[in-house]
Amino acid sequence: MTDVIRVQEVEAAVQRIAARLVAERNQLNELDAALGDGDTGVTAGKIAVALETYLKENPAISQTDLGKWLAQMGMAVNRAAPSTLGTLTATALMRMGKAVLGRCDLDAPALALLLQAADGGVQERGKARLGDKTIVDALHPAAEAFAGAIGRGAGLQEAGQAMLQAARQGRDLATSQQGKIGRAGWLGERTAGNPDPGTVMLVAVLEAILNME
Repeated sequence: MTDVIRVQEVEAAVQRIAARLVAERNQLNELDAALGDGDTGVTAGKIAVALETYLKENPAISQTDLGKWLAQMGMAVNRAAPSTLGTLTATALMRMGKAVLGRCDLDAPALALLLQAADGGVQERGKARLGDKTIVDALHPAAEAFAGAIGRGAGLQEAGQAMLQAARQGRDLATSQQGKIGRAGWLGERTAGNPDPGTVMLVAVLEAILNME
């Protein structure tokens, strides 16, 4: 990762995210079948199509406001995937866009702000907190780890690795916990030991951003 992220690099990352979401669809459906309605992969596929379509219709090369571009991307996702996970993804993108309105590139502090905005938006919209066995259990520690690393003077590559490690740890910790939100909350202790599909998806997204498997 370079010290400054240009809009074209964001576009490439979104393309990788879309491809990864498509690749993860079946696994996400299987994981969700143990905790919810078994359709997380379906939603992931819809999000992927929305992202790919948006990029084709709104190429990065024509953009002068990265924040506006991200916010409108979120609205496109919201229209295409009006489920809980789709709404949370859309909210994250719209909050990220709002946090960096007017910018044409992203430096380290802006990236930290962007991640924290996504985390805050998802928690607020989803009414979930750390420990509820939701996507927040990976997103929140990831955002905190990235901001903490940047605050200590780390470069983007080191901060990105810290972000991913924290997200993976959050995903693994959530696996041992009981679900508290939605259908997973009804199943209670039977959810313990089953990975949360939201945390699994978030880790996959971060791996795609970092161009990792």
